[in-house]
Amino acid sequence: MNTNKNLFQGYVELYHNGLFHVKSMALRCAVELGIPDAIHRRGGAATVSDLVVDTGVHLAKLPCLRRLMRVLTVSGIFAAADHQPAPPSDDESETVYKLTPISRLLVDDDGDDGVSSTPRGMSAMLRLLARPDTAVAPFFGLGAWLRDAGAATLFEAARGAPTWSLTRSDASYNEALNDGCAADSSFAMDAVLNDGAAAGGASSIFRGLGSLVDVGGGHGAAAVAIARAVPHIKCSVLDLEQVVSKAPSDGTVQFIAGDMFQSIPPADAVLLKYVLHCWDDDDCVKILRQCKRAISARDGVGKVIIMNVVVGYGTQDNVVKETQMLFDMFMMRYGGAEREEHEWKKIFLKAGFSDYKITPILGFQSLIEVFP
Repeated sequence: MNTNKNLFQGYVELYHNGLFHVKSMALRCAVELGIPDAIHRRGGAATVSDLVVDTGVHLAKLPCLRRLMRVLTVSGIFAAADHQPAPPSDDESETVYKLTPISRLLVDDDGDDGVSSTPRGMSAMLRLLARPDTAVAPFFGLGAWLRDAGAATLFEAARGAPTWSLTRSDASYNEALNDGCAADSSFAMDAVLNDGAAAGGASSIFRGLGSLVDVGGGHGAAAVAIARAVPHIKCSVLDLEQVVSKAPSDGTVQFIAGDMFQSIPPADAVLLKYVLHCWDDDDCVKILRQCKRAISARDGVGKVIIMNVVVGYGTQDNVVKETQMLFDMFMMRYGGAEREEHEWKKIFLKAGFSDYKITPILGFQSLIEVFP
């Protein structure tokens, strides 16, 4: 009997895992329709009829929208509250949907005072993670790619070009990548700099620094956050020409066009946020050697600050563990990886560094200080 019970449970879980892509696409759809913003604008509660009015969904598709909200509620993205009477044309009561901690992160609306109601809005990152052509489609060829001895990455096999080349030729992808990274940087740095307990006391990492260069820092969200929180640190951003040429700047940080494999401007510290997981071990060593040259003259102060997953670190519940492994698979399509501590240590030593310190942050991420 227990054997049958286990078999039946396996049957359910097989379907559950096989349908994960439906949840991801449903969540992306909710963001594209602006559902989190629509609920937020109505004071934090809205019915499906409200959402039809606010999002432009065709009235004939109202039942389908109700089903979309139902699956996202079961998944914990939204919460279902008390029912209220339905419009006269409907003989059912309507569910009132509210935001949860997950969907609050997807609100992009500005508040009444013109300041973002949630500076941590992550909708751009969600769109990037679930982008059909660059994030999802490459995995359709995973089996064939694994059998192929070719050197092309999974992304290259699907798109015909490396991701960094595509940012030069595909303006929409370049924009999506920069917007997604900026959204995540705003959230992560806000937590690191202003919420020491949640970030494991990580804000102390920036004490004593006079200058910092954010390598691969995109449009400067992380560097700007640091410069505003710690005004005495002179912050700059190094990134590719097609990135910094589009970066909005109010003078808080300096933007420098360049190639991290060739040269990195000198500073007390080099920040690498979600950079090294895009590259294989050999390229990571090359990048870190350039970092070491940039900071080597700052005795007792100079260091590299890496924000990335350290597999096995963080809050060790199943969601965190699975997220770390999924992120590793996600980065594999670039030819990169999320690494365990011993893998990071090997790279640091090969690049000429002597020591490091890991501080877990944000549940599944870590800050790594690497010392010459």
